[in-house]
Amino acid sequence: MGILSGKRGLIFGALDDRSLAWHVAERCMAEGASIVLTNTLVGIELGSIGCLAKERGIPLIACDATKLDELSSLFVRAQECLGGKIDFILHAVAQSMNMRRHKAYTGMNYHYYAQTLDISAMSLHKLLQVSMELDALSEGGSVVALSYIGSERYCAGYNDMGDAKALLESIACHFGAEYGMKKGVRVNIVSQSPTMTKAGSEWSDLDYWYRYTDKLSPLGNATADDCANVCVALFSDLMRSVTMQVIYNDGGFGRTILTPELAEAFSV
Repeated sequence: MGILSGKRGLIFGALDDRSLAWHVAERCMAEGASIVLTNTLVGIELGSIGCLAKERGIPLIACDATKLDELSSLFVRAQECLGGKIDFILHAVAQSMNMRRHKAYTGMNYHYYAQTLDISAMSLHKLLQVSMELDALSEGGSVVALSYIGSERYCAGYNDMGDAKALLESIACHFGAEYGMKKGVRVNIVSQSPTMTKAGSEWSDLDYWYRYTDKLSPLGNATADDCANVCVALFSDLMRSVTMQVIYNDGGFGRTILTPELAEAFSV
């Protein structure tokens, strides 16, 4: 009997076995949950999530989270697969063509910028809005979206994704209040350490940044499994009064300015 025993979940954004969303999915199942996976048709075709879902017997439904009609269909089909209302949702959806094409923040393509905001942030608003309209979430359900501290601090090379994550966190706060008052649904953010995923590889400086944050974090970088554990806790009934929060799963990076090791490196 796990802490998610009997609960039903919908996981957005798993692409392959390195994805944070896949680690969360595996942990949820280990804790007794039934889940449905979803990604875009292109994501399913290009990634290995189709094979992983088939091997584990997990329903996988193609859906573009920026399209309201596809989200409506997804929520109906997911409830049919799960046999009832959804208890928790993970939003792990993000993409920036400006980052992928190495556009400078001060010279970005605005068409790409609009896409970044729509895919990486507005998709959370859309899925929450559709979920509320269809009454797809259980009373006291839990929604978690993944973010990064680049939403509030300058990170060279993080580009328009920082803007998108700031919008994502604002949406979580506002919708968390509305959904909480209406149906007790919790909406929280997990701000994760840099993690070596396929999506993260769009950030050209990720390898350097990963090593830097690991050195600056008192506990070192949080792993994908650490992220999964925090998400599972937020999905569970153990945190029924926690909502509209940004949980920093980053080894203490966000609260650290200087460590003795880094001080010594710059003392000469």
